[in-house]
Amino acid sequence: MIAETLTMHATLEKFGYPHSLLKDFEHWCILLRPQQVTLGALVLASKHHATSLGTLPREAHTELHTCTTTLEQALMTFRPYDKINYMALMMVDPHVHFHVLPRYAKTQMFDTTVFPDSGWPGIADLKSAPTLIESTRQSLHASLLDAFAQVV
Repeated sequence: MIAETLTMHATLEKFGYPHSLLKDFEHWCILLRPQQVTLGALVLASKHHATSLGTLPREAHTELHTCTTTLEQALMTFRPYDKINYMALMMVDPHVHFHVLPRYAKTQMFDTTVFPDSGWPGIADLKSAPTLIESTRQSLHASLLDAFAQVV
């Protein structure tokens, strides 16, 4: 749940909050990224209305350590990845957020959907993502929720 002093903003909405929520923190939330550029792609979004990393409160920076540790452990539990990329672009969606892309040297499969890592071993191709049917998206969300529940 968003802290009382913080309110919903357009970037959280764009990435499907609260339906895409995987893990909630005081200053951040981890969401399933709608476009699965790589299997298990996430969005780590600030709950603040800040539009630059440097304007977040100190507490948000401190909590970021916990968030990244948690999401890396959960993703590794879900599906061991070879590398992980954090991209803070904020060109289209202005509020502070990171696109978190687990990277795989080999093509991944989930349900009946194939997830190639276009761009491997270079920069991920953000324009290539398989189209997910709703049941696959729900199954992926449930599997990731389970992985996050296993992280202590």
